[in-house]
Amino acid sequence: MDRHLCGPVPAALALLAAVWLGGFGSSARAGEARVFLCTTFPVCQITRNVTQGREGVTVQLMLPGQLGCPHDYALTPQDMRKLAQADALIVNGLGLEGFLGAPVKKANGKLIVIDSSQGAEDILRYAGGHDHGHHGHDEAEDSEHAHGHHHDCVNPHLFVSPRMTGKLALNIAAGLGRVDAEGAALYLRNAQTYAEKMNKLADELAALGKRLANNRIVQPHGIFDYLARDAGLEIVGVMQAHGQEPSAAEMTDLARVILEKKAGAIFTEPQYPEKVGRTLARETKVSVAMLDPAATGPEDAPLDHFESVMRKNMKILEATLGVK
Repeated sequence: MDRHLCGPVPAALALLAAVWLGGFGSSARAGEARVFLCTTFPVCQITRNVTQGREGVTVQLMLPGQLGCPHDYALTPQDMRKLAQADALIVNGLGLEGFLGAPVKKANGKLIVIDSSQGAEDILRYAGGHDHGHHGHDEAEDSEHAHGHHHDCVNPHLFVSPRMTGKLALNIAAGLGRVDAEGAALYLRNAQTYAEKMNKLADELAALGKRLANNRIVQPHGIFDYLARDAGLEIVGVMQAHGQEPSAAEMTDLARVILEKKAGAIFTEPQYPEKVGRTLARETKVSVAMLDPAATGPEDAPLDHFESVMRKNMKILEATLGVK
């Protein structure tokens, strides 16, 4: 289940930063094929878009494409072999890959780690240590999150937002350009093209949000915070705010909030069971539907997989929440 990332930066992240900074001091291997290893499915998809057209580069996914967010993942011997053969490791960052750290240095002391969230602004955190009643589009709160997000409960699910996905692409391109200087211009062009496409998609989401008859929703956990900000949705309730199924008392409280806030829909996700959402929908008579954060997918997914998933989500939002 989703665990919230509270408190100071874990030691593992500090070690990763040391590997990352040290790695850029070494030159890429001339004349040899490069292997860019990605921790998660979303990061891999972005990296594939950034590197398309670059010869002599292989992009690999380290974790299973159907795993979802790897908050409790443990590295396997196969993972260690992949790390040993990689030239660069591209990570989500913000503590999502808590399983990394010393094992990375042990597997490959020269591995360059690229943190796709490095320097990202407008980072959200879970309000008050959890995400009950969090408003994904609160601009004043967003400004605060952009400064010092490592010292609270950071929400690492940037990849669910088209707007943030475009920024991740640019960060990845910058990192890869330092690993492979000859490909830097191509990576930058690809990332800029992808970011423009993502920004256009985010604009369409924002326009849809303004047309919705009811923009108040309930989400499974903090997975849709960034998407909510893009679309102007107000999250009035969270079903698994502490990473586990709610108790009977919490269910009663959630049902009350849903009715008081006049939520337009309860949204589940394909990566987790629908039981809680369907139970709440039955008790409150509020519609329930499924949105896909694109956290998982087939390892041979097309390059436009994320865009296709988000456009399907837009149709679901419109059908479930209605339009004015």
